[in-house]
Amino acid sequence: MDKLEFKKNLYNICLKHQNDVITNLKDLIADVQQMANEYGAPKDRYDSYRMQLSGKRDMYVVQHEKAVAELEILKKIDISKINKEISFGSVVITKDQKLFISISLGKISFENETYFAISVKVPFYEVIKGKKKGDVFVFNGKQNQIIEIF
Repeated sequence: MDKLEFKKNLYNICLKHQNDVITNLKDLIADVQQMANEYGAPKDRYDSYRMQLSGKRDMYVVQHEKAVAELEILKKIDISKINKEISFGSVVITKDQKLFISISLGKISFENETYFAISVKVPFYEVIKGKKKGDVFVFNGKQNQIIEIF
């Protein structure tokens, strides 16, 4: 598998994961709303159960909005481009780990390997941003080397 195809497949896994998160949050919002509807009219002015459901729904709505915003960021990646230096959309392989610079999704299993999807907002990205193949960097007192970028 060539690098562009590899990057496209890794991107599609991230896209699917983020879409799954959005779908799950929509389902949670609908479930909480249905529970509130089935509960009936408020029993009194300080109906704690209804307030609890309302709080849950509001929390899921905020998470849903954030997930949709992150999906839009993910969609801005140009998967037809081979990166020569580390930037948004790069696949980075170091001596110790494999990364996809995209949005914060954490561990991703792909091709029997573990990749970490990280955001450009994390401190680690600030250390490696702009680095090229063969460059050495230090993060948290540990030295590492970039083996591959695409």
